[in-house]
Amino acid sequence: MARRIPPRSGTAFELKKGQMLTVIDPEGEQVSDLVAFNADDKREYLSSGRSIDYAGRIFLTTGDSLYSNRSVPMLSIVEDEVGRHDFSLTPCSRDTFRIIYGDTDPHHGCQGNLETALAPYGIGPDAIPIAFNVFMHVSVDSESGEIKVLPPKSKPGQKTVFRAEMDLIVAMTACSAGQSNNFRYKPIDYHIEDGS
Repeated sequence: MARRIPPRSGTAFELKKGQMLTVIDPEGEQVSDLVAFNADDKREYLSSGRSIDYAGRIFLTTGDSLYSNRSVPMLSIVEDEVGRHDFSLTPCSRDTFRIIYGDTDPHHGCQGNLETALAPYGIGPDAIPIAFNVFMHVSVDSESGEIKVLPPKSKPGQKTVFRAEMDLIVAMTACSAGQSNNFRYKPIDYHIEDGS
């Protein structure tokens, strides 16, 4: 049975090696920032740089591994109904909303939600890495390098499935940035099951 992350919030949980994590976009056009840490040594964490380097491309999908800062696979993408995610942009934060949007009373964003969710595991704000932004659609101009955050390509009910390659602490959000979800803040669903 799927669990729900309400709009503009987050959660954290343990994921055992071999378990499958399914991330579902129940209403379409929503993003989930996902970070992971080695449950036995929280200094080992999900690394966008290593993962992109080893895949040889910036858009990861079925068959790709998400590596740690120590070059060890943490998660593998075993099924992907959307095929477009981002692994380059940092979790949105108060500063994101202040600097990019000009908000004078900014929301704490996914960064704040990840901080709250990970605090019981002893993981502090400065340890939170660049997230694997599930369903996020970022366009990159091949000449100038200019980036644009576009509405996600995910349709209602579409999913991406990950397999844990080690015992993990995982945190996820239902993204708080309007650009990431076409300015409609929606939930994210997920469920965990043992691998076959």
